[in-house]
Amino acid sequence: MRVLIVTDAWKPQVNGVVRTLEQLAASLAAMGVAVDFLTPDGFLTVPLPSYREIRVVLSTRSQVARRIAEAAPGSIHIATEGPLGILARRVCIARGWSFTTSYHTRFPEFLRARLPVPESWSYHWLRRFHNAGDGMLVATPSLGREMHERGFANIRLWSRGVDTELFHPRRRTDLGLAGPIFLCVGRVAVEKNLPAFLDLDLPGKKVIVGDGPDMAHLKARYPDAVFLGTRRGEELAEIYASADVFVFPSRTDTFGNVILEALASGTPVAAYPVTGPIDILGDGDGGVVSPDLREAALAALDISRDAARAKAQTYDWAECARQFLGHLRPLHQPMPAATMPFGQEGRTA
Repeated sequence: MRVLIVTDAWKPQVNGVVRTLEQLAASLAAMGVAVDFLTPDGFLTVPLPSYREIRVVLSTRSQVARRIAEAAPGSIHIATEGPLGILARRVCIARGWSFTTSYHTRFPEFLRARLPVPESWSYHWLRRFHNAGDGMLVATPSLGREMHERGFANIRLWSRGVDTELFHPRRRTDLGLAGPIFLCVGRVAVEKNLPAFLDLDLPGKKVIVGDGPDMAHLKARYPDAVFLGTRRGEELAEIYASADVFVFPSRTDTFGNVILEALASGTPVAAYPVTGPIDILGDGDGGVVSPDLREAALAALDISRDAARAKAQTYDWAECARQFLGHLRPLHQPMPAATMPFGQEGRTA
C-alpha cells in the first residue's frame, strides 16, 4: 500500500503537525506501508506575512497534479488547508478520487487573532474544504463533537502518541534555576496565549522553550522569565523532565502533543479545561485542568510524577497509525458516511 500525505506544514517548522506526521510515517513504515509526502519542498515559496518562519507555496493545480501522479498513491490524505492542500483537493475532486483530511489547527481563531476576520466566515470556508472529502480526522472526542455541531461531516477519531523512551523521567537534572520550575513549550506566538502563563503569580521560575514572532516583545515584557529558544531531541527531553509543572495556557490548540511529552517525562500538567487538555487530563490523572490557571499550576505540584508518566503510557504511536490507516480509502472507493453524531451514541470508525 502506498499513501500520499499532502501537507503545507513541514520541516524546518517545529510544531505539533510536523511532529505528528513524522511519527506517523515512521509507524506506518514499520507496518509495511509506503508513505510519500507532498510538501513545500521543491516549490517556489514566500514567507507568510507577520510570521516569516512559515513559507507559503506558490503553485498551480497542474504542478500539484503532476507531483501526485509521480507518487502514484493508492490513497491520499490532505493534512492541511494551505495552498498545497487546496490544490490537492481540487485535483482529487476533478478526478473523482476519494481522499481524507485532518483538522489540526483552529485556523479561524488563528486568523482572528491577527486580522479582523469573523470566525463564522472562516468556518464556512473550512466546512466546504473538509466536507468534500470522505472523512475528516480529529484528535479528540471533544473536538469531534464541537465540529459536528459546527456542521462538519464524516468526522473520524485519530488520536496521538508519544515517544516514551525519549521523553522519560530519568533525564531529570538540575537546570540551575530556583524552583519550583513552571515550564511551557511551544511557538512564541499570539495564539498560544503565553501572557496567561507569564502573568501568573507563581513561586520559583517560569521557563519558555520555543521561538516565534512574539519572542522579542515577550522577553522585554517579562524580564524575570527564562526564554530558552527552540530545543530539540535529548536536550528538550531533559528540560521537560527537569521541570516541576508543565503549564499549557493555550485555549485554541486541537490537541497539544507537548502535553504528552511532559507527562511522559514525569512532569504533571496544568491547563484550561478546553479541547485537548480536557480529553487528556479530564479524569484528574497526571494533571489539573481549571478555569483558574494559577490554581491548576499550584495544584499540579502535588500530582505524582509516576501518575503523570502512567497517563502518557496510554498513548501509543502504533495505535495512532492503525487508526489513521483504518480511515483511508483507495482512490476510487468512497468511505461510507457516518450515521451518528461523533462521540454521542458511538464513535465513527
